[in-house]
Amino acid sequence: MAARRAAALLGLIVLVLAGCTSHRRAEPAPTPSPDLTSPPPAVAVNPGPFEAGPFEAPSSGAYLGAWIKPEALTHAGRVEAVDGLERNLGRRLDIVNTYRRFEQLVGTESDAEFLAQDATLMVSWATGDNRSIVAGEHDRLIRQQARAIRKVRKPLLLRIRWEMDRPNLRATMWSGEDYIAAYKHIREIFAQERTKNVSWVWCPTAEGFIRGDAPAFYPGDDHVDWTCVDVYAGNLFQPIGRLMGPFLQWAAQRPKPIVIGEFGVAKAWGPDGRAAWLRDAQRTFKANPQIKAVVYFESDPEGNGPNQQFQLTGDRPAFQAFARLTKDPYFNPE
Repeated sequence: MAARRAAALLGLIVLVLAGCTSHRRAEPAPTPSPDLTSPPPAVAVNPGPFEAGPFEAPSSGAYLGAWIKPEALTHAGRVEAVDGLERNLGRRLDIVNTYRRFEQLVGTESDAEFLAQDATLMVSWATGDNRSIVAGEHDRLIRQQARAIRKVRKPLLLRIRWEMDRPNLRATMWSGEDYIAAYKHIREIFAQERTKNVSWVWCPTAEGFIRGDAPAFYPGDDHVDWTCVDVYAGNLFQPIGRLMGPFLQWAAQRPKPIVIGEFGVAKAWGPDGRAAWLRDAQRTFKANPQIKAVVYFESDPEGNGPNQQFQLTGDRPAFQAFARLTKDPYFNPE
């Protein structure tokens, strides 16, 4: 009888514990990792010299740039957006990132304004279906773009279909082989048009290196001037060095400077978490001397939730952390 009572009591305890477990409250959102305050490991150890093409890498430190989403997608709106951020930071941007659809040519009024302010354009060009490019269906458009860029007469950075490794682009990218063939086709047309003021940038995602599929899209050292990565603390809040670590290890094997084509920390992680992440990013960039340019994504894309909104303006602690980065002499190279 005593044994039966003990067994029944044990069963009751198990049921109670099981009930507690099944009704446990959801875990709170993660807070900044202790790694954000630890010294970042240096990963990109290639000391150079680097083959950077017409847009040369600084001998020390790194250039600073940004994409700033304008209130109105007009030339005046683009200029005002850049001017506004520069006023708030108290400095000029070295690099202005600008996005173009396949049919949009370089050399607009806003392009001319940025160039007149001695900024370097980083043109993120959303080219089309890779197989149709290789088939020659867009040669006329590519030639028009090559001539338009040649007329700029200043070095610029050109990202041919950045983030080509994203799964949602596979319908037009097809495969790494198809992307490489299209990339080389575009380069050949630019050579035919004697467009020599382009530094060619290859820019996949940090996630693509974590998955392991991004390297299959690499056109080769003889076709790339700058390696690049886009890296965000969006749905996943981790230190930037961990997020882009696999890319940095890969890039260190190549004699190319690195540009962080886009980086950002989402509003979902709160002002203090964002500020801590940006302070860690500052340390991480400086700990990896192969990184020669960093470009922030100052934008809240429409329709995105807080995990995919990255604008710092209006978030005082986060913006102050970014401003400190921009004032660091390391990001103000001669």
